[in-house]
Amino acid sequence: MVKLPDLDTPRASILGIPLWGRVVVGALVAVALVSAWLLNAFLSESFTETTRNRAELRLVLYSGNIQSELQRNSVVPLLLARDPELISALREEVFATTSQRLIDLQSEIGAASIELLDRSGRVVAATDRVHLGKDRSAEAAFVEARRSNDTGFLVQELESGGFGFSFTRSVRQGNQLLGVVTVAADLSKFERSWAGFADAVALTDSSGRIILATEPRWRGRSIEDALALRDAPSAIARALRVTADWAQAPPDAFVRGEAVLRSEVRVPFRGWRLVSFTRYDSVRESVNAALALLLTGFALLLAFVFYILSRRAYSQSAAFQAESRDLRALNIRLQREIAARLRMQKDLAVAEQTLAQSSKLASLGEMSASVSHELNQPLAAMKTYLAGARLLLRAKRSEEALASFQRIDDLIDRMGTIARTLKSFARKGGEAFAPIDLRHCLADALTMIEPLLRESRVLVVRTVPPEPVIVMGDSVRIEQVILNLVTNAVHATAQARSPQIDIIISEGETAKLTVRDNGTGISDIDNLFEPFFTTKPAGEGVGLGLAISSGIVKDHGGRLTGLNPPEGGALFEVELPRYAMQQDAAE
Repeated sequence: MVKLPDLDTPRASILGIPLWGRVVVGALVAVALVSAWLLNAFLSESFTETTRNRAELRLVLYSGNIQSELQRNSVVPLLLARDPELISALREEVFATTSQRLIDLQSEIGAASIELLDRSGRVVAATDRVHLGKDRSAEAAFVEARRSNDTGFLVQELESGGFGFSFTRSVRQGNQLLGVVTVAADLSKFERSWAGFADAVALTDSSGRIILATEPRWRGRSIEDALALRDAPSAIARALRVTADWAQAPPDAFVRGEAVLRSEVRVPFRGWRLVSFTRYDSVRESVNAALALLLTGFALLLAFVFYILSRRAYSQSAAFQAESRDLRALNIRLQREIAARLRMQKDLAVAEQTLAQSSKLASLGEMSASVSHELNQPLAAMKTYLAGARLLLRAKRSEEALASFQRIDDLIDRMGTIARTLKSFARKGGEAFAPIDLRHCLADALTMIEPLLRESRVLVVRTVPPEPVIVMGDSVRIEQVILNLVTNAVHATAQARSPQIDIIISEGETAKLTVRDNGTGISDIDNLFEPFFTTKPAGEGVGLGLAISSGIVKDHGGRLTGLNPPEGGALFEVELPRYAMQQDAAE
């Protein structure tokens, strides 16, 4: 045990520390305080930005769900307006089975309600039979539908304090008005799901009015007026708020008296916007853990300085070595310091476990975003095909309905393999590889994306050889790569005057698939295949398509490259080993 003089003696007291020792101790304390202040500011800003990015990513997913729900319900009025049975019922004024038919259709598409009005505005058929016979001739939905031949959309304030969302369309035979179809969309279900992921979420229309919110008091108000609806804080709450402002940047807003971070994204529908408010709890926990590590380091350094000073005091107090009582007391103090250091090591282990858990939660968030991105398009397409097939069967157009069912079956097979496809981003695959024709993969992918191509009015020029181009791979994953490349090309040519996509399949030493467009080109080639890198506007993409596609091509032993050709636009090339070359090498 190290023998040191009693610090209570005059010669080794704190007042007896030399000048250089006092300067070193003071400098260490000053550096510790300044470092803690700067680190707190830097980490607060960094973790706040990370929290903001995660909140915006959640809002992008919410926006996609809202847009998918609205698109699914907007198709129903058009299909019903062209239904021969409804037209016949309105013309002959026979509605005995019409309500039951609407009820069956409602259970299939998930709409809130469906009503059929005659030319006078009277409800002649409805999923809610209580409304039968009501006169809606003076309501805005009926008046708007009579004036236009297109599908209209209305947001109406309900007596319960919420808002209703409905699509309307007139039923006509030639130029004669027979009636009006109204389909109400159920968007209130999203409010319940939002409440579990953020402190408050609100959806505003183009005028800034809140039409959906996890806070019922906010509906019908602007964001500024809604935030003003809070109880006056107590004196303790005000003191805590001021203390928090000293330690971090001022919050974006206060919700229920809590400082929150505001995030906002645009919903691509009639100027709507989604706003969320998230508390700073996770930010402060991460910052405090880092500050604890920093202060622990300075404490150990300060302890080392005091140890040096104590050693110097020992050399100056050799005459007092005979005082065994004081030496025993000092030994006890050293043992206490060792125990304190052991406790510090335990605290460090707890902090490391906390950081590891935070990393796991971040990985779980990224995987959830990937699954939602990959499943959203086939799921929305499958619901549309299913609703259309039901109506076609009602209309006794069985051949067209069977074609829709076949497409639904293909989409189900595709969704069953998407989970395995996502694993290609982290580990190698190859269990489902078989010889496949690259031309067939291209044809199947274009069939799936046909509605998007038709809506975007993009000219697709295919150049494929007459002979099969055989590669060894998984047809579903290769089709997924083609689907991502063509979808990106369609979005890139959205502003082009004559949008065109050239798809070329060639065969040489390798099988090559080339996708070229005349769009805006690639702005940042270096980060092109990085996860979550995207050049699309907020709300239209999360930047996972090319990253996953690159991983799929690598799993097949190939290479995916992108470049900006001199003539403009963007060009992507997928090179895969030919199956014939692999077979020759094996022989």
